[in-house]
Amino acid sequence: MGMKLVLDLDACQGYANCLIESPGLFDLDDRTDKAVLLDETPAEDRRAEAEAAVRGCPARAISLESS
Repeated sequence: MGMKLVLDLDACQGYANCLIESPGLFDLDDRTDKAVLLDETPAEDRRAEAEAAVRGCPARAISLESS
């Protein structure tokens, strides 16, 4: 079973915790100061990294779904 990261840009406040927790899956847009999702469906071996980004988001703008 795969996973899918979902980023709610309306909820994102640009704290960049996701980038700190998971620099390979997220970046920060210089124009909007909001997160950019680099890999919506990361490989299973990146699950811990994806889960850390979800937990680390104070705005609760990131979720992880099964795909």
